[in-house]
Amino acid sequence: VQLVESGGGLVQAGGSLRLSCAASGFSFGDLTVGWFRQAPGKEREGVSCISRVDNSTYYADSVKGRFTISSDIAKNTVYLQMNSLKPEDTALYVCAAAPMGSAAVGWYTLPGYWGPGTQVTVSS
Repeated sequence: VQLVESGGGLVQAGGSLRLSCAASGFSFGDLTVGWFRQAPGKEREGVSCISRVDNSTYYADSVKGRFTISSDIAKNTVYLQMNSLKPEDTALYVCAAAPMGSAAVGWYTLPGYWGPGTQVTVSS
């Protein structure tokens, strides 16, 4: 039972990346799934999540209008499309899934599943 992330990498400012988070050994079912990020010297930040219950979404103010989260039920995978990337988006992005009715900040603090993380580095 694990979350498998992919899609991180090095990109220039203004570029795009798409992160994927797939559940292995279990189904996302009615979990809320998304990413939080952790950068050295900065507080952990919930970036975005999507509820599999009502398909609601949450975005941090810092990424609104630039990032889009989506879910593919058939593939048991959640995606985070990141456009117009900025150097301040550089961080380890960790996929997290937890039971939560509607998408809201802090879902990743609930008991659930975390992936190992994928590094996103944006150069200026």
